[in-house]
Amino acid sequence: ARRVDSVLAVDISQAMIEYARAQAEVQGLDNVSFEVMDIQKPLEFPDRSFDLVNVRFINFLPAAAWLKLIHEFERITRPGGVIRLTESEWWYYSNSPALENLNAMIILALKLQGGSFSQSGRFTGVLPMLGGFLREIGCVNITYVPHVIDYSAGTEAYEGFRHDAAVVFKLFQPFIARMGVATQEEVDQLYEQMKFEMMRDDFRGLMLPLTVWGEKP
Repeated sequence: ARRVDSVLAVDISQAMIEYARAQAEVQGLDNVSFEVMDIQKPLEFPDRSFDLVNVRFINFLPAAAWLKLIHEFERITRPGGVIRLTESEWWYYSNSPALENLNAMIILALKLQGGSFSQSGRFTGVLPMLGGFLREIGCVNITYVPHVIDYSAGTEAYEGFRHDAAVVFKLFQPFIARMGVATQEEVDQLYEQMKFEMMRDDFRGLMLPLTVWGEKP
């Protein structure tokens, strides 16, 4: 395996960057650095900067932003390097009605904003697009690897996912209301119901991410 000399991670949220820095410090990761950056704008890196460009869970991006971003990934990747994309259809699947409804509201709001590849608006539709994105920029040896993450009550992933759900769906509340999908009162009620349902001993949830990677010739 190739030794990793350094890792640079970016996110648009200053709070998330500070959280990541704290986690890296706790784990003694001295070869990792973090920057605040908006990936919907040209990336602030020179051409051919990275051996690996690893991107995950940006399915909230408008559909029109994807191709421009993919070309930026190609630009900053060295020949022989790898571009790896990991996405999922949000928090599917669970036995929480409120979580299911909040999922549907966010996906519909994204559709109304132009952020969906799905004609029906039931899904973001990004998963079938990933391989095509890599082919668009000339990648070869494209590989698909599906994953299963069980975040049911009692699993190792449970507490982390429960915390993330509380943060993510709170942040998206104003967006759902602004797009006219539901009122703020309706979203607040669903949010509190979701937190209650996710705390039940019989809560069950699965996330089914897909990783697709390809090599830049």
